[in-house]
Amino acid sequence: MRTVEIVFLSLILPALVFAQKDTTAIRYSNIIKAENLKTHLTIIASDAYEGRETGKKGQKMAAQYIRNQFKSFGIPPYKDTTYYQTYPLNMIMPVPANLSINGKKFEGNKDFYNFPGLSAQEIVDNSVLFLGYGIEEEVYNDYKKADISGKVIMILEGEPYKDGLSLITKSKSPSLWTTYGKGKIEKIRERGAKALFIIVESVANGMEDNKHRLETPSLKLDLSRKEMPVIYISKTVADEILKKSTVQQLKEKISKSGKPVKKKARAETIIKIENNVQKIEAENVLGYVEGSDLKEEVVVITAHYDHLGKEGDIVYNGADDDGSGTVAVIQLAEAFAKAKKEGHGPRRSMLFMTVSGEEKGLLGSAYYTEHPEFPLKNTVCDLNIDMIGRLDEKHSKNTNYIYLIGSDKLSSDLHKISEKANKTYSQLELDYTFNDEKDKNRFYYRSDHYNFAKKGVPVIFYFNGVHADYHKETDEVEKIDFQKMEKITRLVFFTAWEIANRTERIKVDSKRK
Repeated sequence: MRTVEIVFLSLILPALVFAQKDTTAIRYSNIIKAENLKTHLTIIASDAYEGRETGKKGQKMAAQYIRNQFKSFGIPPYKDTTYYQTYPLNMIMPVPANLSINGKKFEGNKDFYNFPGLSAQEIVDNSVLFLGYGIEEEVYNDYKKADISGKVIMILEGEPYKDGLSLITKSKSPSLWTTYGKGKIEKIRERGAKALFIIVESVANGMEDNKHRLETPSLKLDLSRKEMPVIYISKTVADEILKKSTVQQLKEKISKSGKPVKKKARAETIIKIENNVQKIEAENVLGYVEGSDLKEEVVVITAHYDHLGKEGDIVYNGADDDGSGTVAVIQLAEAFAKAKKEGHGPRRSMLFMTVSGEEKGLLGSAYYTEHPEFPLKNTVCDLNIDMIGRLDEKHSKNTNYIYLIGSDKLSSDLHKISEKANKTYSQLELDYTFNDEKDKNRFYYRSDHYNFAKKGVPVIFYFNGVHADYHKETDEVEKIDFQKMEKITRLVFFTAWEIANRTERIKVDSKRK
């Protein structure tokens, strides 16, 4: 009986210890305050920072501000030299592709348009596969019996409707295939297509709606990698490809039958992309708090401090995206730095890293994970904070929530620690909707944590969901809920505190990257 009691106690004591509130952790978590978060955000999300576009003046100003905060907390330059990890970028200027169909040359920014950043290449083919709307659903599947690998594909924008109702949603409201158009592109790219034409209702309207993106240079880390070009074409170009039928006829056929339509068209197609490239640099900002007896192991906390920049007099300040995550990292760095200064530093080292280039394709975090300042084999996890200051439509009347993404994909330990930290200290509603592998939003792949996950480093992505001001000039400080931010940032603190101070390193026991 005595042996049984001892075994029982050995099993439950670790859980009981963590379930009890750590008064030291609470003391330093109280450094994280709504008013402090507001002070920082009011500065970096102001017009003076010009939207913090990577490689531009505002991004450099934000990097300097973050560096100065780290310095003021007593955090020394990492490796005793600098707070910056500077990385090279290729800036690709906006230049239309060259396109000819059946010997007929079409004019860029009139008959078609493409976003800057397409890989320099020439594609020549004698056929194009029309793949309907490029949608894959149980109720409607354009991919059924379709092999698109190595082919030039052409699809319609949006989704099919019949009698005023979407064939996907069975309502007047569109699905994510319309509202998140990148989903189609990603699916076609994953299946190995050579090039993609997307037929738009109006080239002029499409260019007006995407004016900022079309006029803003693209940034790339690696120019040697060839990627599938995406070109948005008019119905006139599409009809030249189809020849024996028209886009309108195919749309009507799909709408009338409610079924997908595929068509292989013989069309001599030449796509030539030539780029004007300039060399620039950008910075990740690193604040390193060295641990004690387990200092060789590193817990990383990230957020991206870049945003979309400005368009004329319009400044995209990105208060939520991701000013909110950036100032959370600043406050977390202050809390851990103060704990160390007062003799309560973490056992494992902490790396507080704000990255640039996220809006250009997760570039800063991609560079770090390819050129880590601290070995990835010693990196315990990445806690990534991207948009935590607003409410989405689902939670419009509930401020006490946060979406968690990825916590269980590589480490069951990390997931359990996160859950216990919340239960013990924060009592937030943890929403795992977007953690579903079938999530069509693909949020797991859309922020900086993913570059760590690809390398086998466990991650958690903290996210409040999108809202009406996402990627708009109206994403301003005045709309931020700082009490909500405080609570979420403290949850990250308590999770990191436990990970950094527990004896056992969290285990990697899954491979769902």
